[in-house]
Amino acid sequence: MSLAPPVPRLEGRWPAEPGHGGAHYAGRVPAETCPRDPDQAVYAAWRAHSARLIGALTRMTRDVSLAEDLAQDALVAALEQWPATGVPDNPVGWLMTVAKRRAIDHFRRADNLRRKVAALDHARAGEEVWMPDVESQVDDIEDDVLRLIFLACHPTLTPESRAALTLRLVGGLTTAEIARAFLVSESTMGQRISRAKRTLSEANAAFELPVGPERTERLDDVMAVIYLIFNEGYAATAGEDWMRPDLANEAMRLARMLAALAPDEPEVLALQALLEIQGSRVASRLDEDGVPVLLEAQDRNLWDRLAIQRGLAALAEAQALAAGGTPVGRYFLQALIAAQHARAASAEETDWRRIAALYDVLSRTAPGSVVEVNRAVAHGRAYGPGAGLAVLESMDADALGASPLVPSVQGDLLERAGLHERAWAAFTEAAARTTNEGERAVLQRRADRNRRGGPDPDEPLPPTGA
Repeated sequence: MSLAPPVPRLEGRWPAEPGHGGAHYAGRVPAETCPRDPDQAVYAAWRAHSARLIGALTRMTRDVSLAEDLAQDALVAALEQWPATGVPDNPVGWLMTVAKRRAIDHFRRADNLRRKVAALDHARAGEEVWMPDVESQVDDIEDDVLRLIFLACHPTLTPESRAALTLRLVGGLTTAEIARAFLVSESTMGQRISRAKRTLSEANAAFELPVGPERTERLDDVMAVIYLIFNEGYAATAGEDWMRPDLANEAMRLARMLAALAPDEPEVLALQALLEIQGSRVASRLDEDGVPVLLEAQDRNLWDRLAIQRGLAALAEAQALAAGGTPVGRYFLQALIAAQHARAASAEETDWRRIAALYDVLSRTAPGSVVEVNRAVAHGRAYGPGAGLAVLESMDADALGASPLVPSVQGDLLERAGLHERAWAAFTEAAARTTNEGERAVLQRRADRNRRGGPDPDEPLPPTGA
């Protein structure tokens, strides 16, 4: 169970064997590199710059579907030409030039067919046919990426469609890769993405940056989608795998991108901090046999110190903005909580009273059932299992429906209180509720241990948080 409150789940998982047609390009080629092998260079350039290409082309053409087609045409051209001509010095510039030429050709062909008829009718009505001036457009405007993110997370779309479209347009993942993440067929996902694009077209969704209250509201939507993607990668809700690291890594990359585009937004910086710090633990969350390892039992030497440094640096920037009077919210508080774990040299040195106090603030500012469950964990660690159970007892018993979260935390607190029969019942219920096989194995082991009367005297008490 993660101490960070999850968001509505994605129904999907990444394949268990990355590298066999399953891992996305980032798993094979770092986006920051430009290898000289032509095929790898094409994929690296696409992963690193597809969002900027599609964003700029959407601005030029006012059609996101056409923009994606043009960008992919340029990708195909690179795959065909670079093996023979070599990798250009500026791969992304090459792709943009080719895409712009394809756009010009597209509109010229359309113009030859349309202007001779449609323009006459519009002219009679005193109207003018719009024809984009693609050649004079500026190639590299970073706001295009932010516009594209806002467009992919348009409020007319469902959360699942926003996530899929964001992974497609901004993340550069293929339809097949996204389908695997959602546990659906490639054709189903293709239809879902097509419907999302059609919905945007029918809604006349503008490729513009929102301002004022609308910007704040839409930015919240964007952050929620990125957090949704991360949570499904960090703690998968279904399937056999405990985690889907590719999905978590992609969310971290999107969070960094968003922070670079909105550096004056403390909540955006805090989201990056939260994901970096939590994502730093991925390598320690499974043992050599693939068995899940929970937070307090993890080998902290395996934590990614570079990711922690990035996270703490982003949090420091957010704190500086907050100190200047810029409002903050739930991601800021969650990042502060994550930082407490990151700064503790060992599980025993964790400042649980500070974490409990932060959850108390989060409970008042962003109340919710998941927050209360995590607050129960923190109070149980800080003040004893009775304090945690008291928080749980104050909740609506049906607040989280069939989620395993409440009975799993209840079982942990009861076990710590020495009430093993009740803990066994709680863990058994939680194991029956979960749809993730890795989580079920952990919960069932704890149920079996409590059925035997609790852990052996020399065996450390297994914790909950992960």
